[in-house]
Amino acid sequence: MPVPQRGGLARWPLLVLFAGSGCSALIYEVVWYQLLQLVIGSTAISLGVLLATFMGGLCLGSLALPRILSARKEHPLRVYAKVEVGIAICGVLVLLAMPLLDGVYTAAVGHGLPAILLRALVCALCLLPPTFLMGASLPAAARWLETNPEGVSWMGLLYGANTGGAVLGCVLAGFYLLREFDMGTATFAAAAINVAVALVSFSLARRTPQRAAGDAPVTDRATGEPGYWPVYVTIGLSGATALGAEVIWTRLLGLMLGATVYTFSIILAVFLVGLGIGSFNGSMLSRMVKPRLALGLSQLALVGAIAWTAVMLSKSLPYWPINPLLSTSFWYTFQVDLVRCIWAILPATLLWGASFPLALASAASREEDSASLVGGIYAANTAGAIVGALIFSLVLVPWIGTQGCERLLIVLAAVSALFVLTPLVVRSRTVAGSLGLAAALVVAGVLASNVSGAPPMLIAYGRRIMTSMNRSQILYAGEGMNSSIAISKWDDGAVQFHVSGKVEASTEPYDMRLQRMLGHLPGLLHPNPHSVLIVGFGAGVTAGTFVLYPEIQRIVICEMEPLIPPTATEYFGKENYNVMHDPRVQIVYDDARHFVLTTREKFDIITSDPIHPWVKGSATLYSKEYFELVKEHLNPGGLVTQWVPLYESDAATVKSELATFFEVFPNGTVWGNSNGGGYDTVVMGQVEPTKIDLDALQRRADQPDHAAVAKSLNDVGFNSLTGLLANYAGQESDLRPYLAGAEINRDGNLRLQYLAGLALNTSMEGAIYNDILNYRRPPRNLFVGSEDRLQALEVAMQQVSQ
Repeated sequence: MPVPQRGGLARWPLLVLFAGSGCSALIYEVVWYQLLQLVIGSTAISLGVLLATFMGGLCLGSLALPRILSARKEHPLRVYAKVEVGIAICGVLVLLAMPLLDGVYTAAVGHGLPAILLRALVCALCLLPPTFLMGASLPAAARWLETNPEGVSWMGLLYGANTGGAVLGCVLAGFYLLREFDMGTATFAAAAINVAVALVSFSLARRTPQRAAGDAPVTDRATGEPGYWPVYVTIGLSGATALGAEVIWTRLLGLMLGATVYTFSIILAVFLVGLGIGSFNGSMLSRMVKPRLALGLSQLALVGAIAWTAVMLSKSLPYWPINPLLSTSFWYTFQVDLVRCIWAILPATLLWGASFPLALASAASREEDSASLVGGIYAANTAGAIVGALIFSLVLVPWIGTQGCERLLIVLAAVSALFVLTPLVVRSRTVAGSLGLAAALVVAGVLASNVSGAPPMLIAYGRRIMTSMNRSQILYAGEGMNSSIAISKWDDGAVQFHVSGKVEASTEPYDMRLQRMLGHLPGLLHPNPHSVLIVGFGAGVTAGTFVLYPEIQRIVICEMEPLIPPTATEYFGKENYNVMHDPRVQIVYDDARHFVLTTREKFDIITSDPIHPWVKGSATLYSKEYFELVKEHLNPGGLVTQWVPLYESDAATVKSELATFFEVFPNGTVWGNSNGGGYDTVVMGQVEPTKIDLDALQRRADQPDHAAVAKSLNDVGFNSLTGLLANYAGQESDLRPYLAGAEINRDGNLRLQYLAGLALNTSMEGAIYNDILNYRRPPRNLFVGSEDRLQALEVAMQQVSQ
């Protein structure tokens, strides 16, 4: 029979085990979010469903375990070990089963409410089993501890250790496992951690008694009574404000720092560090003070902490004199980003972290099952987090903006304090307590009313705000469900269109040429196009080019943010030929990849102008599997064009984009934006061997009903068909030596977003474009026609290259 061990010595290994559990859980979370986004899309609704399912599983698991398993049936640490093994098995099964589920899902999905419900079903099938077990892990191990002050404090420490391990998992997944390997490797690494934790836990179960020794259970020291519902309401509201704030602050910091996978990893890591440190401090504090009073005061302190972060994000951090282009070293950038995140969000996260162990101590009662105590508090906190994340991301941000949301967070923090402090004040019957509580609420109201919103310049220029100050006039700024957008006028008179802190389109000559090229190249080179799919509305200029072709009968535009088309139409209606209101146009508000994955329709032309590949999630529109989907949705003879930026990029990133495209379209060609000096390029692909008949093309262009096409080209400097085609920069066979060894961006690794995220401070576009041109060979195998036209084209190409 095992010898009972007194004191906390036997409990210390549990902290290490829970750190391991947290590490593996965050690795899984990052992998599953990336994996499931490929299927259900990355709109706010899709991610909301994904988040609700993930956290809903945690909530259900924490509630269910104490009800399913008797406290006396089996050693708690053995139960915990079995839970960890179950998580490992489920984690691997999710990875292996996704391809099968993918096929069933795409065969049945549509749009609207049925599609949303089906997305929820897919998420539930994938995530509920493992997240249910994750939610059960803390109550399972907590049952080994008594509900006395020391035991309850240790429960808080376990929660803190779990959160601390999550920091390691976040950094490990975001900066190493997924950057160097793939989702499969990351999954098996997480499963290995689960198995190691289980083995150690099994060993501990053999060497320790079924119940840890300690002091006898006591009543709640705050009131002399068992815990009651205000504690659960308070911790639920605390969860709601925490996740609501995370949604808002991640969005604002993503604008400020650049929305790369590394930025989001840094933000999440800082958030988790604060929760972990706060939880450890709260656990220690719960032994020394009245926990309900401390819980209430922590919520009141959150009022000031949330206001602090709101002020820092609106009036301080955006105006730090930081030029991101001063160094191309991503390590220097990460250091600055880390400091800014800590400065802004750490105070509030410390208080949210402290709230959990204080709530445990506040709700603890004599002889209560410790698993039920932990499960109830954890479930209340998680349920609040689900509501907060969904309501703020899907409803409140588009409705009242980030400014209104931060004001509401302050009010909610004050309300959560009321639930535990008011009964204490009433029982104490002291005037000082009543006046203090009233004064605190007045302060909360004053702070909420003085919170400012996101600066319009930040929405427009994001991380480059300091290099754009005093050069731009903001004409419009808005916060949509999926992204923030802005319209500005630059000091040279050009109108710019911004998405999530980046200029995505403008009336600058080089941008107009590129946007028109994306449309006119396939529009002219396809002999008789009838249907077009445009990925991304943007300013609408690319989509508008197809309005000019009389033979085109159907134009489908896939746009994720509903705020973009009407706003772009208001400011770019002339440039985009009012495409939004053309009777041939249908706008589908959905994630573009999800639409291509699920639609049964095929098109003559598919053109894609996504956001930069360093923006988190956009690499899914540059993957080999995405291009294969596109190829499957082309009619015979169909053409696809894709934007490939050379600015804010490096050679490795561009090579990855080109090599991945050519893997699917080996007949692909590259076309440069010569007016921009190699600023960006267009790649074009076709299933069949590509042949461009210059004579037939000229006859088609000369038709009277194509006069508007000629004028559209002339408006951006293409004075002839030859002038457009002279931007030819090479084909796959030319660039094969240049692309040797390039990383192929696949769904399983999304390598591109990790490559591109390290290069966004570089300005190598000219050198990259010249390297591409150095491999270009005379394209006599691509262009056919009269000798005069072929020679004229070759001369024009040489002139453009000079």
